[in-house]
Amino acid sequence: MKKIVVTGSVAYDYLMTFPGKFLDVVVPDKMHRLSVSFLVDEMRRVRGGVAANIAYNLVLVGAAARVMATAGPDATDYRAWLESEGVDVSGLRICEDVFTASFFVSTDQDQNQIATFYAGAMAKAAELSFRGQDHSDIGFVIVAPNDPAAMRKYAEECRELGIPFVYDPSQQVARLTSEDLLAGLEGAEILIGNEYEFGIIEKKTGLSEVEILGRVPVVVVTRGEEGSTIALRGGTPEAPNGAETLRIPPAKLNGEAVDPTGVGDAFRAGLLAARLKGLPWDVAGRVGSVAAVYALETLGPQPRRYSHAEFLARYRENYGGEGPNAGLEALLFG
Repeated sequence: MKKIVVTGSVAYDYLMTFPGKFLDVVVPDKMHRLSVSFLVDEMRRVRGGVAANIAYNLVLVGAAARVMATAGPDATDYRAWLESEGVDVSGLRICEDVFTASFFVSTDQDQNQIATFYAGAMAKAAELSFRGQDHSDIGFVIVAPNDPAAMRKYAEECRELGIPFVYDPSQQVARLTSEDLLAGLEGAEILIGNEYEFGIIEKKTGLSEVEILGRVPVVVVTRGEEGSTIALRGGTPEAPNGAETLRIPPAKLNGEAVDPTGVGDAFRAGLLAARLKGLPWDVAGRVGSVAAVYALETLGPQPRRYSHAEFLARYRENYGGEGPNAGLEALLFG
């Protein structure tokens, strides 16, 4: 089975809950001198980091995943847990002289978030390389949020070595320069981001969505409660007669939203696992949406382990089992 190699952060997440709404204490005409604090009700420390989150969710939806990342000695137990869950951790290097990266995030009543990130061992990620590795078992690489130098290096190596890659700058769009973003787009097969991040990409690069689609054949934008869109460049096998945009409806929650942390990572895992198995884009997007709601119903970025039968039942509850959805079990989990 081909593996998806996930680069990016391995981190501990510190999740805090604010009982009000951030917007109630933000004064628009004072934003240039923003100075505000939020008294939170609770805090939890959980396993996180985009590389680990995506890899774990990939395994849940039946894909083979390998993490290529750096962490500190405080992540030894985390590494062992990932391995016990079926993630290939052979590419996860433990750096003995620095702590594992840390993500501090506060979430309000409307599921808005304010976050900061400490790089820690992630700052050493550029020391890793695809050169000298056996690439025969790689389906594709995800260049996810990471040390900026590492993101540049991995994209460049994938281009030079002919390894298909997904460019996913997401949380790092604020740090990456326009030159970084343009270089990351070059040669990528897929670009993924949420609509806010995508707006920053457009602003920094000066490219419109249409112009970006001229550089990357598939552009995926997640849109929260509105689901997601998958834009396909015209002339591709999926859109032979011209550009096409697929609108993917969100899956329904079973109960209330608990925590949005990691929802995008779960969506990416479902989407990309389905594509690696050859499922069409509209079905792959729906697989991603179902994976995403499991994360949204969980406190922390890594949902509980669910069975393949449970996942398929939930997919059919949302999207039915006829037409392109028929035979999903054999295609996704076979």
